[in-house]
Formats: sequence, structure tokens, C-alpha cells
Amino acid sequence: MIEQPLIRPAIDADGAGIARLIAAVFGEYEGCPFVIADFPELAAPASHYQRRGGRLFVAEHGGAIVGSFAVSSPDGDGVFEINKVYLDRRQRGSGLAQRLYATAIEEVVRRGGRTLKLWSDTRFLSGHRFYEKLGFARQPVVRFVPDATDCWELAYRLELGR
Repeated sequence: MIEQPLIRPAIDADGAGIARLIAAVFGEYEGCPFVIADFPELAAPASHYQRRGGRLFVAEHGGAIVGSFAVSSPDGDGVFEINKVYLDRRQRGSGLAQRLYATAIEEVVRRGGRTLKLWSDTRFLSGHRFYEKLGFARQPVVRFVPDATDCWELAYRLELGR
């Protein structure tokens, strides 16, 4: 039997492993460079999401971080943002993304969350399919991100308890 990745709360020391994961995912897309300076939160990722009223989870396999999923409610109003949703290419289709999502949603519910929202790069089509399969609705708004990727992002929202 193949050992499943372990899902656990991130610690600040996971920043370099999360950076490697994100760089690998970005490398799958043309014109999507990974520049560490665009991710200052990775210097202490667990503390960053804790300060934002949330938590970052990672999936670890063979000593490497192969998945990440963060939730936070910076305004403390029951609206949670989803960030850092990344999965190693070799883990896609294994159910790991759903396991990470379920773990994060348990945290949101425990903290009284009622709404989830997120932004996703327009190029990340498999991510869009994942969110829509979970019930997220695409919103009629986009935003430009003036970082190394110069990307446009789509907005998604999900009301919990429906």
C-alpha cells in the first residue's frame, strides 16, 4: 500500500518547502515566474496566517511539502479567504486536494466561518475546475496583480451551510 501524504498545520520552518512547491507549480505555466520577494509571508508562513485569524495546512510526503492550503479571516467577520492552494503535479487526482480542503473547512467551521472567497490566476484552469466542483461560484469581477507574474485573477465565492 502506498503511504498517503500527512496533512498537518504548517510551521514557520515550512516556508522554504512551500516556496519550492509554488515554484514548481508556477513552472508549469508560461510567463508565470516565481520570485520569492513576491511572497514575504513565506519567511514565517504559519505566523502570517495566525495573525490573519486563520491557519495554513501542508501535506508532507517523503520529507517534502507536496500540498498547501490556507484559510484566514483578517476582518474576523466570518468571511474567510482561501490562499496558498498548491499541489504537486504527481499528487493531482489522488484525492489529496479534497483532503486538504476538508481539513481547512473544519478549521473555518470551528472558527465560525460562513463564507469563503478566493482569487485565482486566470491561467490555473484545473484550479478553477476544482473550486467549481466544490460549489464555488465565479464572481463577475477580475483584478490585476502587478507582481512578477503580471497576472489577472478571477474571484470565487462560496456560502457555507447551503
